[in-house]
Amino acid sequence: MIDYKQAGMRRSEYETTVRALGREPNETELRILGVMWSEHCSYKSTKPLLRTLPNKGERVWAGPGENAGIVDIGNGYGAAFKAESHNHPSAVAPYQGAATGVGGIIRDIIALGARPIASMDGLFFGDPSHPRTQSLSSGIVSGVAGYGNAVGVPTVGGKTLYDPSYSENPLLNALCLGIVRREDVISSKTAQPGQLVVILGSKTGRDGIAGAAFASVELSEDSKASRPSIQIGDPFIEKLLTEACLELRDKGLIVCMQDMGAAGITSSSSEIAAKSGVGMRIDFDKVPLRAEGMQPWEIALSESQERMLLIVQPEDYEKMAAVAERWGLDCAIIGEVTEGDRYVINWFGEEIVSLPASLIVDDCPEASWASRSPDYESAWTPREPSRSRDSSDMRDTLLRLLRSPSLADKSWIYDQYDSMVQTNTIVGPGAPVSLLRIRENGNMIAIALESDPWKCSLDPFRGGAESFAAGVRAVAAAGAVAIGATDCLNFPSPEKPEQFFELSEVVRGIAACGTELQCPVVSGNVSLYNESASGRILPTPVIGVVGLIEAPLSWIPSGNWKPGDRLYLVGKRESSLAGSHYQNVIDGKVSGRPMPFDPEMERSFGKLAHVTARKKLAQSARVLAGGGLAVALAKEALASGMGASLEIDPSTNDDVALFGEGGPRACYAVSEQDVAAFEETWRGFPCSYIGAAGGESLRFGSVSLPLDELRDAHSSVPENNGRRD
Repeated sequence: MIDYKQAGMRRSEYETTVRALGREPNETELRILGVMWSEHCSYKSTKPLLRTLPNKGERVWAGPGENAGIVDIGNGYGAAFKAESHNHPSAVAPYQGAATGVGGIIRDIIALGARPIASMDGLFFGDPSHPRTQSLSSGIVSGVAGYGNAVGVPTVGGKTLYDPSYSENPLLNALCLGIVRREDVISSKTAQPGQLVVILGSKTGRDGIAGAAFASVELSEDSKASRPSIQIGDPFIEKLLTEACLELRDKGLIVCMQDMGAAGITSSSSEIAAKSGVGMRIDFDKVPLRAEGMQPWEIALSESQERMLLIVQPEDYEKMAAVAERWGLDCAIIGEVTEGDRYVINWFGEEIVSLPASLIVDDCPEASWASRSPDYESAWTPREPSRSRDSSDMRDTLLRLLRSPSLADKSWIYDQYDSMVQTNTIVGPGAPVSLLRIRENGNMIAIALESDPWKCSLDPFRGGAESFAAGVRAVAAAGAVAIGATDCLNFPSPEKPEQFFELSEVVRGIAACGTELQCPVVSGNVSLYNESASGRILPTPVIGVVGLIEAPLSWIPSGNWKPGDRLYLVGKRESSLAGSHYQNVIDGKVSGRPMPFDPEMERSFGKLAHVTARKKLAQSARVLAGGGLAVALAKEALASGMGASLEIDPSTNDDVALFGEGGPRACYAVSEQDVAAFEETWRGFPCSYIGAAGGESLRFGSVSLPLDELRDAHSSVPENNGRRD
């Protein structure tokens, strides 16, 4: 018999369990509650924070509480999407950790009855010179590619950043989006007594046992001992499972469906029971197994991949089994939905678990942690505000930024991905925003994935708001209206007061931005305890923003300069170097206070960007992000295969104007015939003519940077990184 500490519970949680049951829990019950009450499953540290996020809106069909969020994209169709982390597994077993992270988020989308059509990844790696960065980064990228390519879901974009804080604790955040008709949406809240509990897909083994608990502790030098907590994925089975589930959906044979992710059978079945307000009986001796001698608690907590839990009507089971057989999948009745709130597990006729479903899912005591603001005043001390540089300084600075791991070309990553399978991808990896054709209704979807951990480290409220706003700006510049968002909150231990303060303030910033910009957060994930013996990660919120472009389609690409196009900067010329890539690369550390969130400016930018796209007033658009104006112009030039003559003199302009970041800003390329209409559209908003496209170099006054020189710098692969042989 294990004790509550071995099960991952605190004493107060154990005492809550005893009071609720009126008895001591047995070992299987204790293990189940220990995993289900882990941070990864219960969100016990963050529930009060997450309740502050906006999640309602006229387009929202489903929000938090379902497997993913769903927003209306027109003509009776919805987009189901969610971001999920798989950080600890990817740190211990990079390939399988990343692969199963992709597989898990795909199944979350399938569970709603949606067909997955696109995925994205947020990758955060350590110092390229760190001895483990090569193996971790190449393994994780290979895992994403190996699973996504084989399962037939295109990886259409993402975000990759490097910082020493991720050297021992890399982050893998996966986003998936699918399409579903409103009448085909499958809920996890509609089970009724008398219905059957069915397991579909792979057999259950010992891989991934207690993986949720593993994800809820700090990484240690002994983490390799946790390899049994890492799931093993099979994308080919996942493809079969996808098609089988969608066929069952089309035939109306599914009442409820839940992915067997964290905590496996236990979480999927108890969550359906608790959400539906019913009880459930599970017969573990009827679960198809691939390992001999498995104990009941192992079956309960196995996270073997490519499995779905379905609730079906008794009269429909034979039809379901026939579909499963045709797709070559295991299918078995393992229980029944019952009256009341009792969650029961039987083992060869013996009742080994009897718990209230609500106790398992809803009644974990919320963790209350102390919060204390760090001393930001010293970090906010302004650096030298601006300094003039000669031409060689500017040239060197821009090339160093383009060469830096976070800003350099990521084609060594995304060239490994199949971004065109399903043939819906209009704009894929390498662009600021990804665009997808929605064949079902003639509209388009824009997706952006953003994160700004350095600004979050200096001012978590402003950094959280900036991370969210950056995604909204990106889809707006393409011509889309932001209709929903998902977040993945990657943070160190919440038990340290200053770290819980960071988490709270980042969420407050996200909530403020989402509310002001009327972009609801409909799904997401929290990943805490991202720290190791070598230190903690930066506060890293990853925001996925989904935008809609309605027919008749009108959108603006990036990297599409034409000879003679007039170039404009919309937004303020100066922003801030605080927490910028410039500081990271040139200064080697970040300082200062990031720009404040300005909701009125953000709303104005979004409105005018939509008008610009709808009226087709620009050839190309790129929001200013990492590296500021100079890097944005360089990336536009490289993508366009064309230089520009810029009315920006680097000998008289300061580093803030050239390399500052933050706030709603974008550079547009406008054809001569559209100049008047473009300038009239942006009247009242800061808008400056900055040059004209053309030639084979990017010219800042007396500085001339040939495209070949820019390309050589930008195409540098980070030291010790590259493709896996």
